[in-house]
Amino acid sequence: MRVVEPSLLLLIPAYNEERRIEPVLREYARYFQEHYHGTFRLVVVLNGCRDNTLGVVQRVATDYPSISALDFPDPIGKGGALIEGLKLAPTADLVGYVDADGASPPYAFHALVKLSDRADCVIGSRWLRGAVLHQAQPWVRRFASRCFHVVVELFLWMHIKDTQCPCKVMRRTAVEKIYPSLRIADLAFDVNLLYSLKHAGFSVLEVPTEWTDKIGSKVSSSLFRSSLTMFLSVVRIRLIYWPTVYKWLRPLRPLEGWIYRKLRQPQPRPGPPPEEAKKRGGA
Repeated sequence: MRVVEPSLLLLIPAYNEERRIEPVLREYARYFQEHYHGTFRLVVVLNGCRDNTLGVVQRVATDYPSISALDFPDPIGKGGALIEGLKLAPTADLVGYVDADGASPPYAFHALVKLSDRADCVIGSRWLRGAVLHQAQPWVRRFASRCFHVVVELFLWMHIKDTQCPCKVMRRTAVEKIYPSLRIADLAFDVNLLYSLKHAGFSVLEVPTEWTDKIGSKVSSSLFRSSLTMFLSVVRIRLIYWPTVYKWLRPLRPLEGWIYRKLRQPQPRPGPPPEEAKKRGGA
């Protein structure tokens, strides 16, 4: 007798991906149609796309009804797109996300799903022994990645080797609990997510994954701006979990907004400190 697996929601944030997202969508939809014995839904969250990404998604959806799209005409950042997508968490038992470039193959994501009974959040890692890298990132990005890892450890002490690997799956209950704490709309969103989970007492399991770096990364084209923004966002995460200091820094919010605008990066979303959110019945 076939065992029915938990319902699964997969989010894919997309920014101007019309040239490479179609084979990724077809590969994921076909794989989970054949190999997953539960309800599977794939939602592409479009983040200010100026090309025909939406048209491509809609075309593929005619062949695979499990695929749909959320379209945000104005740029909201990769993190912002995921925050919007995670509003759909109540519709599934498990919620995960991968990038639109196909760097994580569907069977690698499925491997994380199979481990979801062992932790509240399971994340793929490119830096653990056993990881398979068919094409590594350029050395500049690897160097920036390890520098960012040091920054995250210094400020947040999470002891996670690869916070930024965009291949993660979480239980719905965990997402719903920490959702009000998700503020970071830029590429440091993953740090915000993982720190919120750990701070709330949820378990995070990091396992080796399979990965292929893809040509055309939007991070590489703006590496300095992205890296500086991510550093500022890590500092911000540290401060919002330090409420006695955070409340005294509110007069500096206009300066913070100015810095993010100058860097042409999505600004953090407003909200009360996590401890205050708890009192209100939120995070």
